[in-house]
Amino acid sequence: MLLWLTEHMAQDIRAFNVFGYITLRTVFATITALMISFMIGPKMINWLARMKIGQAVRHDGPQTHLIKSGTPTMGGALILVSIMMTTLLWCNLNNRFVWAVLFVIMGFGAIGWIDDYRKVVYRNPKGLSAKGKYFWQSALAVIVALYLALAISTPSDIGVKELLNRLFYGGIDWTLSANTDLIVPFFKMISYPLGIVGFVVLTYFVIVGTSNAVNLTDGLDGLAIMPTVMIAAALGVFAYVMGNAVFARYLQFPFIAGTGELTVICGAIAGAGLGFLWFNAYPADVFMGDVGALALGATLGTIAVAVRQEIVLFIMGGVFVVETLSVIVQVISFKLTGKRIFRMAPIHHHFELKGWKENQVVVRFWIITILLVLVGLSTLKLR
Repeated sequence: MLLWLTEHMAQDIRAFNVFGYITLRTVFATITALMISFMIGPKMINWLARMKIGQAVRHDGPQTHLIKSGTPTMGGALILVSIMMTTLLWCNLNNRFVWAVLFVIMGFGAIGWIDDYRKVVYRNPKGLSAKGKYFWQSALAVIVALYLALAISTPSDIGVKELLNRLFYGGIDWTLSANTDLIVPFFKMISYPLGIVGFVVLTYFVIVGTSNAVNLTDGLDGLAIMPTVMIAAALGVFAYVMGNAVFARYLQFPFIAGTGELTVICGAIAGAGLGFLWFNAYPADVFMGDVGALALGATLGTIAVAVRQEIVLFIMGGVFVVETLSVIVQVISFKLTGKRIFRMAPIHHHFELKGWKENQVVVRFWIITILLVLVGLSTLKLR
């Protein structure tokens, strides 16, 4: 919206041409999302408290968590509103990838909202059934996967409307370009052709897997949001490189026209996340809930697929991966042997029960994420 306005004003005042630069708009997007979070955060938290939309705490978990019972939840809506408002203000709304991300934010946010609402308002501990949740996650992920396959493989001058027409009404040539190959980090010449089936399957697992991984990690004050901010910022660097023909050629990455605009959205995610952390830092005034965790995880997965960095996302999101694996291992071990590997899963509760304080677990997991993000960024050059 503001990009269109500044482009119009630049016809008379050349200074407004500066807003055409992705880097400047990314900075403004980060600041805008942060300010929106600060402005609407207290009002949203007060409204959630008045509506008694409070968190239910497990009694079999760490006893220090019992004091958190009743703390407002579903605060992830604050993050999503900040991201979407900022995206509409600063992004090029003709960009095919921007609308894919907005679709994911709204779709997965809606799934999380329904799940949280049923749990908190209707006092239904199951919320949205597991089958129902995975069905809608899967449906959205497959649609996004097919759309991204078209967006990456077709010429950049084909608009969003035409892409949607091809997706839903046929007339599609599913011969994917080399840009959809799976890139192996640290190796310049190694990539694997996926084909349409392989690309859709990979994208499905990346989006749904990351969505649920962030949701599982969101169990301590600030634990999930700060890694999300760091990973989003790093993906913004990759998006800028992949969307710039000169940088992509120099670093020997495929040039994917339009992905540079995702840098602005990554800035918005970082700003909104930091704004939410202001209220979510220990002791938290509000919790993210599924509405935020499911949407943010799916958004990171979508951006990673768009910029062809699925494996790098796996590296940078190592904390999310370990949290998810801890739950899987715990469930399998208990079903097969009747014994638990960890004192409690996800693994952050295991460390709490071993005597770590909550803020120690959170900060140490942040430090690990910083190291993993740096490893991920190093793949830009170490290839």
